[in-house]
Amino acid sequence: MKIKKFDSINIIPFIDVLLVLLAIVLMTSTFIAKGVIPISLPEARSAEDMKAKKEVSIFIKKDGTIYLNKTFVLKEELKSKLELLDKENPILINSDKEAKFDTFVTIFDLLKENGFKNISIVTLK
Repeated sequence: MKIKKFDSINIIPFIDVLLVLLAIVLMTSTFIAKGVIPISLPEARSAEDMKAKKEVSIFIKKDGTIYLNKTFVLKEELKSKLELLDKENPILINSDKEAKFDTFVTIFDLLKENGFKNISIVTLK
């Protein structure tokens, strides 16, 4: 049996893999460069500037995903993570204006159940 020689190499699959890797690198580098979770905040006329030392931020994205201090958290895990926090820490809720109100109410209810009293809703001025 005679072995056939390859006269050419098909590089189309190689280019496909490279394009996928390039897309992944570009998407992750954009998120890392900003370092924030993109949400669109609602506006309020009576908004006040608030700076605290040990503030805890809760982000609610448009699709309902929840982040606690920039780390992804499931709704079920949020209760156990809130129990570990100091009740005197100010809590900042950053909710996208197009997020479901049900998610916001659930988180607000969890905060009240755990005894947090210093809760603020972040808005644009």
